[in-house]
Amino acid sequence: MASGNMAMGLMFLSQIIVGILGNFSQLYYYLVLSCKECTLRSTDLILKHLSVANCLIILSNGVPSTITALGLKYFFSDFVCKLILYLQRVGRSVSIFITCLLSVFQNITISPMNSYWKDLKGRAPKYIGFSISLCWILYMVVNSIFPLYVLSKWSSENLTEKRDFGYCSSAGHDKTTDSLYAAFFVFPEVVFSLLMIWSSGSMVLLLYRHKQRIQHIHSIKLFPRSRPESRATQRILVLVGTFVIFYTLSSLLNVCVTLYFNPSWWLVNINALISMCFPTLSPFLLMNHNSILSRLCS
Repeated sequence: MASGNMAMGLMFLSQIIVGILGNFSQLYYYLVLSCKECTLRSTDLILKHLSVANCLIILSNGVPSTITALGLKYFFSDFVCKLILYLQRVGRSVSIFITCLLSVFQNITISPMNSYWKDLKGRAPKYIGFSISLCWILYMVVNSIFPLYVLSKWSSENLTEKRDFGYCSSAGHDKTTDSLYAAFFVFPEVVFSLLMIWSSGSMVLLLYRHKQRIQHIHSIKLFPRSRPESRATQRILVLVGTFVIFYTLSSLLNVCVTLYFNPSWWLVNINALISMCFPTLSPFLLMNHNSILSRLCS
C-alpha cells in the first residue's frame, strides 16, 4: 500500500502542477490585458471566472489528498475540514455552471441574425457579469448551509458509521438524508450538462451548415486546407466530450461516496482524481477553442 500511496500522491501532485500552471497562465493573460486597459470580451470574463473556480477545485481536492497519500491522516481541524468541502462544492458548482454559460453564450454569439437567438444576440453580453455574480453568491450561500449539517462531526475517529476521506472523516446519517443530499447537488449538474450538450450540438449543426454554404460558393480545390469551421467543430466535440465524461464519472463517484459508509481508499482517491481532470485540462482546451470561434464571429 506504501507504493500505491506514493504513486497516488505523485498523480495528485502532477495534476496540481499542470492544472495550476494552466489556469494561472490564463488568469495572468487576462490580468495583463486589464493592466493595458484593453477591453475584455464577454468570453474573457467567463474564462477568467472559470479559471478561479478551477483553481478552487484543484487546490481543495489536490492538496489534502496529496498530503494524505504521503502518509499524514486527520491533520485538519473540524473548521478546516468543513472549509475544504465548502471550497470543493463551490468550485465544482461554479465551474459546471460557467462552462455551461460559456457554451450557451457562444451558441448565441455565432448564431445568424435570423435565428431564434436574434433577440438575445445583442443583449446577452450585458447579462454575463450579472449571471456570474449571481452564480457565485447563490452557490456560496447554499453550500454554506449544507456542510454545517452534513459535516457536524468531522475528524472523529471513534465513529462506527463514518466516511473516511483520509484527511478528515464525517459522521453517517440515515439513507434518506444522504440520498436527498446527493440528489440536491447532482440534479443541477445533470441539468447544466444536458444544457451544454444541447447548446454544443446546436453549434456543431450551425457550423456544419455554414461549411456547406461556403462549399457552394468556393471550390474545394481552391481551399485544400482544413477550414476554421471544421477545426471549431472538432474543438467543440473534444471540449464537450471531455466535460461530459469526467463530470459524469465524478458525479457517479460522488453519489457512491455519499451513499456508502466507510468508502474504500481507492474509491475516495479515484473520485478526487477524476474531479480534478476537467479543471486541469480545460484551460488548454479552451485556449484554442475560444480563439477559433472568435475568428468565426469576427
